[in-house]
Amino acid sequence: MEKKAKIITVAGKGGVGKTSISASMVRLLVERYPDKKILAIDADPAVGLSVALGVDVKLTLDDIRMSIVDSVENGETREALELLSEARFRIFDALVEMPGFAFLAIGRPESSGCYCKVNSYLKEVIALLANSFDYVVIDGEAGIEQIQRRVMEKVTHLLLVTDQSKKGAQVITTIKDVADELIGYDRIGVIVNRVTNPELADMMQIPGVEILSFIPADSTFAANDIRGKSVMELSADSAMLKGAREALQKLEIL
Repeated sequence: MEKKAKIITVAGKGGVGKTSISASMVRLLVERYPDKKILAIDADPAVGLSVALGVDVKLTLDDIRMSIVDSVENGETREALELLSEARFRIFDALVEMPGFAFLAIGRPESSGCYCKVNSYLKEVIALLANSFDYVVIDGEAGIEQIQRRVMEKVTHLLLVTDQSKKGAQVITTIKDVADELIGYDRIGVIVNRVTNPELADMMQIPGVEILSFIPADSTFAANDIRGKSVMELSADSAMLKGAREALQKLEIL
């Protein structure tokens, strides 16, 4: 029987701490499962996961896609099947091997506008790589586009992140509604991050979704973030790691 990877996608509106939570989950998986194969994918064009995990990225998915596009535009006539084969082969060039996990970045296209092409490529990459790993953590872009385009249709766990704001809660409700219609997942849950008033947080309800953990606002973590320190340098008893651990335990991943 083919092994089925646990694929955790982290989604929500911008600025709620998705990347920090994604990085924390990678760290917790590495610490808990040193003998498992773990992949972190930075699927957010804001490219923050590499910093959060202390990874030096030399090559991204978009770099590969563009180099193949350029070779065709420069007059090299090759069959589509050959191009696809090269793209799949070169994906492994972009994997950065770190202690305990591998890392892959989608990159940020130079030109402004739609990310349709690179998102389409990302969908292929997730399908191709997923079963080479035991656990995959995907830091998704802010909002719902990657869900709408079914980039994430192979995920097993959809983890939604919000802050205490009504806007944040509305965004994750929208993401859940779109995900229910367009993609399949096994489990779903919410983390409420940057909680400044626990009483208000306890009043939060997201229809049809369990709140897995509340993470208080943490000035020490914020200072580390500003200094560019990775999540790997966080104290083991930090609020961020505690909240991420609680969520993974409730999802029966840890």
